Amino acid sequence: DLEKEQLKTLKKVVKHFENGLPIKNVAQITEILNLCAEKMNEQEAFTEPLCELIKLFGLPFQKKKSDEVNYSVDVSQSIAQLGCLMRVPSSQVKIQICKSIVSFYNMELPGKLLSGYQPTSADYKIRMAEEGGLAESLVLSLALVENQLTEKLWVLKALQHLSTSGKSCGQMVKAQAASRLCLYLNGADPSGQLVFRSSDILWNLLENASKEEVVNQLRSLECVQALKEVFLELLTRGFRHCDHQLRNDLLVIATLLAENPAVPMIESGFAKLLIVLATFTEVKLPNPLVKGFKLTYSYEDFEMKKLLFNVIGILSKNPSAAQLLSENHVMPALLYYIKRNQNPGFPDWSATQYEELQLHAIAVLASVAPVLVDKYLSCQANTLLLMFLEWCIGQDPFFGRGNSFHGTSGHGNKLAQMRYSLRVLRSVVALYNDAVSINLCDQGAISQLLDILKYAADKYEEKEGTVLLEIQADILFILSVLCENDVHRKELFSCEGVGILIPFFKMDPRKLCSGSGHNCLLLSALDCLWSCVIGCCIAEDCFIEKQGIFLLLDLLALKEKNLCNIILGILVDFSDNPKSTLHMSIWRGKRDQTAANLLIQLWRQEELDLGVRRDQDGKIVDAKRPIVTGFQKEQKVIPVPASCPSFAIMEISESIRAKVYSLFCKLGFEKLPGLSAKDFVTLAIIQRYIDFKIGEVWSEICAELKEEFRPVTSDQKTLKLISEASENTGKTVIALQKEVLERQYHHEIQEEKKLYKEIQATFTQRELINKSWENFLTRTSNFEALKVRKLTEQK
Repeated sequence: DLEKEQLKTLKKVVKHFENGLPIKNVAQITEILNLCAEKMNEQEAFTEPLCELIKLFGLPFQKKKSDEVNYSVDVSQSIAQLGCLMRVPSSQVKIQICKSIVSFYNMELPGKLLSGYQPTSADYKIRMAEEGGLAESLVLSLALVENQLTEKLWVLKALQHLSTSGKSCGQMVKAQAASRLCLYLNGADPSGQLVFRSSDILWNLLENASKEEVVNQLRSLECVQALKEVFLELLTRGFRHCDHQLRNDLLVIATLLAENPAVPMIESGFAKLLIVLATFTEVKLPNPLVKGFKLTYSYEDFEMKKLLFNVIGILSKNPSAAQLLSENHVMPALLYYIKRNQNPGFPDWSATQYEELQLHAIAVLASVAPVLVDKYLSCQANTLLLMFLEWCIGQDPFFGRGNSFHGTSGHGNKLAQMRYSLRVLRSVVALYNDAVSINLCDQGAISQLLDILKYAADKYEEKEGTVLLEIQADILFILSVLCENDVHRKELFSCEGVGILIPFFKMDPRKLCSGSGHNCLLLSALDCLWSCVIGCCIAEDCFIEKQGIFLLLDLLALKEKNLCNIILGILVDFSDNPKSTLHMSIWRGKRDQTAANLLIQLWRQEELDLGVRRDQDGKIVDAKRPIVTGFQKEQKVIPVPASCPSFAIMEISESIRAKVYSLFCKLGFEKLPGLSAKDFVTLAIIQRYIDFKIGEVWSEICAELKEEFRPVTSDQKTLKLISEASENTGKTVIALQKEVLERQYHHEIQEEKKLYKEIQATFTQRELINKSWENFLTRTSNFEALKVRKLTEQK
């Protein structure tokens, strides 16, 4: 009788709250839910009222004023309790819980509202579900419905809605949702909803939670194998539009997994399947892995083709995949697209689609070619690329669509094709592989690349663009690598190349700070000058005749930190040519600045940046360590092997002082025009730079010896003499600097006296003129004074 009364009472409760639960009563209803759940273990009659009570949670809660805030903790705990009720051994209860959760996202207002109450906001329950951790409970409940398809699908549907929130996704990841869902993908499901809902949740987890954590959960061999089997099933037996979309979604997830080398894509056979599928239409070799697959040329198949190319690019970064890529004909498949676009390879692709695939394939080739160099050469890829580049600058009519990521700036032209073809050449040339370089040069690549560089430079003058900047920078880099350390190739570059290089050094300085790539282009041009011109007398003379040294000094005068070091290095190498030294001597910059003055200014700025101590006149402060930097002073004595350079030696390569010293050795230290007394003070330090550096090295040797040994008496005397000699050099330079400054001071005094005398003479002359003028006025204005003046003259 008691149970009947309880059931009757439960029905009354449900009837009373049929239009929604007041927030203040939610906690009490939750207690009743838990009591009913316990009763169900003994009486199944409580199933129906339990479901009816759970259904009430799907309706909007009713509130008064600030109830949402006041009862938020109770409500979040009550909603979290719904997830705990999934333990109840009843399919009806489990399904009703999921339905109520789904209704959070499709809230419908009841026909009648409680008097004095208002419905809660639309997203209130969703926020409370996040606060209570409902998503984590539901993920854990998947283990309870593992063999119950209907219940499992309802749980997945609820999770699908919950996974739209970043906070809920974080809770799901904490409960290992990714690996659990992946392992369920192969479950029997005629409707196909299992794969659809699971993949959608995985997508949401990747987007809204930590991608690294999700991938880490999917990295097991079992998960990758499950993904592979489902993908293969959809590939060969999925004929519906939604099947193709789902296949592509899984392919994107597989792509994200392939980015992590720790994921067993190769061990599972998934990588091979994707590679074979990517080259399926180009290679045209039967393979049992893709038996039954037929390309339909639909939009979904087009997207899949691009995704597969992308996977190849990602796998090329994994050294373990190199053999797979080689064995499955990836190189010839990608090279298939290195041809003009007049006759698309597949009649079923539109011209726009074919162009997009072509550009994507060439972009991927830039990643694959360095990994498969032998295949690259055996397939005559250099020949194909050079022929393709010749078509790119040819007059054949072609109107690029330029409507894809890779087609940027390619509308109505062939710049996109040129850009990515040059990227391929750049990637293989950057390997510094002799076979690649010889193969390219034997086919006249240097001359052809110069033609393309001229073409791109002319196009850039017509219309500026970042793609044209990148094209020019890539060509300059390729030429640099090809001509480096080979005089014959430098001769091929010679005058034609120098003529093309010169305009790069006349670039408007304001463009260097524009952020559009001009700085990179100029650095590439300087690198090309260093590699392709220096070391070849013909090219050097041609560059000097075209006033190249003047242009380099003009650039140096900009005092750009990232340019100074490389320009000084180039000038040092050029200084072996007597003509270059002459040009440096006669160069004049703004305000008639000389090269010597510019170099001294750079030296002073460098020492200021390095923290070298100088007094207000620029004189040496510490005679013992006259050129030591602030960084060196802070370093402790660290004994190093003889093969390792010390701080004093490393500083030579890192700063510009050694290069400035080298240039002065060529220009000379005397009879330098345009220098002030302060410049001569700095020049005295520069002149003895090598002596100071030797003393610095000996100082390091002494310090290292004291750390580990005590030198014998004779060695101590020798070291002391060396140290004193170095200090004496410093004192000699200080004395010379003082002499220069005193001479300048006396000169200024003499100049000041001379100026004073000139001023005094001018003042005296002015007084005489004034007196003469006064006499004249007196004579002309006073007749008596005039008569006196006349008598005086007669006498």
